[in-house]
Amino acid sequence: MTIENTKPTPADDEIDLIALAKTFWSGRRFVFRSILICGVLGFFIAIFTAKEYVATTIMVPSGSDATSKLGSLSGLAAMAGINIGAATGSDLSPMVYPQIVSSLPFQLELMNTPLNFSELSEPITFFDYYSKPQKPNLLLKYTIGLPGVILTAIRGKEPDKKIIGENNAPLELSNKQRDVRQILSELISLETNVKDGILTLTAKMHEARAAAQLGQRAQELLQQYITEFKIKKAKANLDFIQQRYDETAQKFDVAQERLASFRDRNKNVSLATAKTEEERLSSQYNLIYGIYSELAKQLEQAKIQVKQDTPVFTIIEPISVPTKKSKPNRPLILFIWLFLGGVLGTGIVFGKGYLNTIKKQWNEN
Repeated sequence: MTIENTKPTPADDEIDLIALAKTFWSGRRFVFRSILICGVLGFFIAIFTAKEYVATTIMVPSGSDATSKLGSLSGLAAMAGINIGAATGSDLSPMVYPQIVSSLPFQLELMNTPLNFSELSEPITFFDYYSKPQKPNLLLKYTIGLPGVILTAIRGKEPDKKIIGENNAPLELSNKQRDVRQILSELISLETNVKDGILTLTAKMHEARAAAQLGQRAQELLQQYITEFKIKKAKANLDFIQQRYDETAQKFDVAQERLASFRDRNKNVSLATAKTEEERLSSQYNLIYGIYSELAKQLEQAKIQVKQDTPVFTIIEPISVPTKKSKPNRPLILFIWLFLGGVLGTGIVFGKGYLNTIKKQWNEN
């Protein structure tokens, strides 16, 4: 009986770690070269990536405290014939606020915000800054921006158009306005917390002071638009009653003067025609006075309604000039590119070894 001396051989589905280590060691120069190339590329990307500063404000829009104040005045107002208890303000869902920020009228007004930049001696509007030709970055222009350069050369430069919005005509933006609006949409954002009613407005710019100025103007415009939307109905009702009140006030003054003048001229007259005319003028006066008095009550009620519907904004976190940039994180960018270079180089080395094995098996078969 003979004993065969057999060597253990690894199964086909097992990984030969020694072979993998040898393959990696033989291609170590290529891996290091890949890491070096990606590291240099990541270094330039980290250096040339524009800085970004973020200015944030947190605010809570709430209804006016006029409702609580009106409670103590309701009894006195009822004695004067003014009903202020049934007035209800119009509601505006917080989910609509981001739509306001992204709306065309809001962004067109925000484009006119004057900003201060370190490279400019005088303030310049957001639109003028981003619509005027900037010094091109040749590295970015002919690498990442190469497709845009080719398309522009093929299509040619489009003629600018003006805004057409007169006589209720639809708005038509120029090419520059469309481009600047796209940039603005990426720099301004609004997050709403419906549960707590908190609004977080964020403005991003490549300079800290400009970011704070843009955020401050966006906050003011947002408060203005929300206020206008909420009091629009009450304000229209106030304007209508004010017009009727002014017209009736003029008629009341005329009727009062006529009645007083007639009485002055006929103090000692006892004719029936004079008494009849006096009664007619007195009836007109009383009728107009009744309307005038009722409109005066409605006018006060409409003014109270406008005050009641006007929202109050509580600023939890005001806009301030950021002291630290949020982007770019240069060490992280460099680390990611170095890691990518290592993974790419290692993958190519093992890929070549795998392809060589397949070719060898193909030739043997």
